[in-house]
Amino acid sequence: MPKRTPFFERLAPYNEPQVWDHWVGYLSAPRYQYSAITEYYAIRDGAGVFDTSPLFKYRISGSGAGKFLDQMMVRSMSTMPVGKGRYTCWCNSEGFVVEDGVVLRVAHDEYLIATAQPNLRYLRRLSPGRNVSVEDVSESYGMLALQGPHSISVLRELTSDLEDLGYFGVTNVVLGDIPVTISRTGFTGDLGYEIWVEHATAEALFDLLFSAGMGYNIKPVGEVALSMARIEAGLLLIDVDFQSARFAWVDAQRETPVELGWGWMVDLDRDFIGRDAIAAEDAGGTTRWQTVGLTVDWHDYERLHEGLGLVAPKEGVLTQDTMSVYRRDGTYAGYATSFVFSSLLKRHIAIAKLPLDLTAAGSQVELELVPIHRPENVSATVVDMPFYAPAHKLGPVGRPSTAPAMTEQ
Repeated sequence: MPKRTPFFERLAPYNEPQVWDHWVGYLSAPRYQYSAITEYYAIRDGAGVFDTSPLFKYRISGSGAGKFLDQMMVRSMSTMPVGKGRYTCWCNSEGFVVEDGVVLRVAHDEYLIATAQPNLRYLRRLSPGRNVSVEDVSESYGMLALQGPHSISVLRELTSDLEDLGYFGVTNVVLGDIPVTISRTGFTGDLGYEIWVEHATAEALFDLLFSAGMGYNIKPVGEVALSMARIEAGLLLIDVDFQSARFAWVDAQRETPVELGWGWMVDLDRDFIGRDAIAAEDAGGTTRWQTVGLTVDWHDYERLHEGLGLVAPKEGVLTQDTMSVYRRDGTYAGYATSFVFSSLLKRHIAIAKLPLDLTAAGSQVELELVPIHRPENVSATVVDMPFYAPAHKLGPVGRPSTAPAMTEQ
């Protein structure tokens, strides 16, 4: 029987379609309203709340915790200050990505990690003899992602302790009388915060946030709206844009950090699992492809559909599955993994895997669509990601502002 997150009873009344997906055994809403676009604009214009409680959560502690994570991660964690977090990935000995996640350093010898897939056995297999404790706290905490430009406005109604919290900062605060851990992180590409709260006080926290957010049009956000936002932000989703090396059958299903566009986070000046293989990839030039952004030629897209007697679809277009990409001469080049119509940017965009000679911004390719059950190609241009990166995501949150009028979007 599907499990329920600690916020389920509060979220269920918002679910107008009464449709639920399964997320690692938990009930999770694809959308709370009949149209996900309202939830999307809560993220982009106001404050949206996504229940991330199904993520697997681990506490890594002990005098050897930092060095243990250094050995595992492609980025150093022991050099990260207390009160900061880092986005990172970890690899197998062949240099292929096992998973990605955010690591938060909440104390000198204590770190928190949230991951999309279970990693307890993997972590404990690496931990013996390292003066480190690996604790699964998945059932102990609920998590809410409060995202959008007014996420800080909502939190200001409850505390003044977050004004100086920078991007990827983490701190312990009290909201009302509820102790929580808050990081300035998220999966939307916008200003946002992720809140860890003990299971027993999760519902009280939900009530507190939604009461504080009434003047900011706060809304629950489902999986569809989150996917729309994360594609615009160029954020990769496991089992959609890449597959864990642990569960792949052949190397064509596995990818290195460089192939995923994460070469920037790899520190080859120290030792970690997969370091030698990644160094050999760098020295030998064996990178097979790179992950890039595509923008679709709107005129070509419209002509294709009109030629078939169709209205070219825009709002509601979201595909998180394989779509073939071809060179201009018609030969196969690679594939897209995520495709969406960006309501904000007013164009169709995609995340794709292409050979190195096609990865320069401005390269021209053809993206395969399947209207009326037959494949047709439309012109697309390679672009750098992210597609959308507002300055307020990274910058200072600024001084408090007056709450906007309550409006439906």
